[in-house]
Amino acid sequence: MTQSTTWGQEQMAVRSEIVHCYEQLAACISTMLALARAKEWGQLPELEARCAAWVERLKTIQPLTALEPAQRDFVLHLLERICREQAELSGLIKPQLDDLVRRMDSLNHQKNLGKAYGLSH
Repeated sequence: MTQSTTWGQEQMAVRSEIVHCYEQLAACISTMLALARAKEWGQLPELEARCAAWVERLKTIQPLTALEPAQRDFVLHLLERICREQAELSGLIKPQLDDLVRRMDSLNHQKNLGKAYGLSH
């Protein structure tokens, strides 16, 4: 096997890995969106960590090679889906986070009042 053949195979493998990473990222975002729609918040942090890992992997491998036109079109389709679903996901999560912050502020306020007036909880 010649060096150019090996290099070509490596480039094909990297292109395949790029597509695979985008597929996994899109699937992860879709799962997060389904869970958020069902108001099942518990698994979101773990899935968000997986998404971050896929993004980090893409940052490492993507600059190394260009995709074939069909692969590029497929990745662009995935990116559009990712962006659309991520926007919806953010819209579902933000009110939950705002509510959590309000509750924490209220608890903190109650705690401070308790301290100020010598009340225990």
